[in-house]
Amino acid sequence: MHQHICFAGEVGLSGEIRAVNRIDQRIAEAEKLGFEKIIVSKYNQKGLAKQKFNIEIVTMGQVEELYQVFILKLL
Repeated sequence: MHQHICFAGEVGLSGEIRAVNRIDQRIAEAEKLGFEKIIVSKYNQKGLAKQKFNIEIVTMGQVEELYQVFILKLL
């Protein structure tokens, strides 16, 4: 993966990307650290105000999606 992409979530045994607490705080910290894109669980998007951040927020539900979008794209 690109060095300017980070991940905030919990990965379950079956590959699901689970929601985490304080997602707004995590996104703000990633933005402050200079990341350009953050991947979060699709279950965190409820109540998430994407427009208040200057970082691209990508929501995903499975690790397989992450693999297909980011890893295979780089090969």
